[in-house]
Amino acid sequence: MTRARGSTAQETCIKIGTDFDQSTAKYVIRARIEIDGVVDKPDVVGAVFGQTEGLLGEDLDLRELQRTGRIGRIQIAIRTKGGNSTGEVVIPVSLNKTATAILAAALETVDRVGPCTAKVILEKLEDIRGAKRRKVVSRAISILKGWEEDIAPGTEEITTAVTKGRKVTVAKYGPDKLPAGPDLMGSKEIIIVEGRADVINLMKCGITNTVAVEGTHIPKSIVELTKKRGKNIVAFLDGDRGGDLILRELMQVAKVHYIARAPKGKEVEDLPRREVIKALQSQVPAARALALVKSRKTTSGKKQRATKKEAPTRTPRPRRESKRADDFPSRRDSSAPTSARKPTRRQPVAVDKVYVSKIGDIKESFKAVLFDAKKKVIVECGVAELAKKLEEQETVPVVVFDGVITQRLVDIAIKKKTELLIGAAVADIDVKQNGLKIVTFDDVGQ
Repeated sequence: MTRARGSTAQETCIKIGTDFDQSTAKYVIRARIEIDGVVDKPDVVGAVFGQTEGLLGEDLDLRELQRTGRIGRIQIAIRTKGGNSTGEVVIPVSLNKTATAILAAALETVDRVGPCTAKVILEKLEDIRGAKRRKVVSRAISILKGWEEDIAPGTEEITTAVTKGRKVTVAKYGPDKLPAGPDLMGSKEIIIVEGRADVINLMKCGITNTVAVEGTHIPKSIVELTKKRGKNIVAFLDGDRGGDLILRELMQVAKVHYIARAPKGKEVEDLPRREVIKALQSQVPAARALALVKSRKTTSGKKQRATKKEAPTRTPRPRRESKRADDFPSRRDSSAPTSARKPTRRQPVAVDKVYVSKIGDIKESFKAVLFDAKKKVIVECGVAELAKKLEEQETVPVVVFDGVITQRLVDIAIKKKTELLIGAAVADIDVKQNGLKIVTFDDVGQ
């Protein structure tokens, strides 16, 4: 290889990364070389070929690979300043990933260029085909958008298929960077939902004036948004206890006009378009929705107390029958269905009375309590500060709080070696136990 007469380091750098056949190359090895002395490009080329020769055998010898077209022309740019030289080495490769990685590692073994010491540092391995794939995806999205404009009205099935294939872009709102629809600020009506998945589902249904609170604690930016003049605020919440908790806090700190709820036991993110529209059309004034939640809670409490009062009158009966069973075998047989039904009853989870009593203290208060291994209170704070307080502690064996157990909180608790996490409700989480036991207030009979 000979140096082009009159070429400069700057001119060579302009060609680096572009002067090779991308149609045959799969990957590109890019490395930086630092040399303690003044050298030229041919010196570096000779060092690369000379010091890797015979290192990896005939199959991966640079000269053989170049001769058979499995690597392209090695490109080198050199700059000299202050008695030292620096440069870039670029090698286009059409080998597999393993051979490319071996070749890159061999390049780093070059430690001299002529009489000067040198150091080669691998910067990155580029996947040229990956870049092509990204270009294909970008172009395909562009084609889909253009195609959608040409679809004739009435072809509902085709429109639905194209809409599902198009990526949904979720915007961010406020300093908390809350997930939101793109038309949030330009709309007179604002729909508040629980999480990012709810925003995405509503956007797929064509509803783009949404924003998510991301948890039971209502962010300050949401509170300020609801108090803006001329805005009609609708909260669209899940049909479970988590939705009840968020409704109660919203009514305490924000200005909400109407409440829409998913069907009982369902979440907004799972609703098809038909049920989303039906739920929004069935919205009720916020005060009425809050009254309904409180009435359900009162009714549930009465049922629990009635169950506890009835329990002592029923417990002696199985014992009397068991005594008579020794004399009357037929009665022993008749008692079998009763014992078979017992496992279907929901059994409370065994939790230490210290934690059970604390549940009663903090329920309906949106507070959190952190315990140490000796069952002593480490920290007592609001639910909004729980994640921060957890991060500040080295270990927290037990956490009890009046809020929804989310995936983020579970991840932090596992890091802090938490053994028991008790909350008012639990969201859809994916957790590897790692010694962590998750319990809700309902599980302990509260």
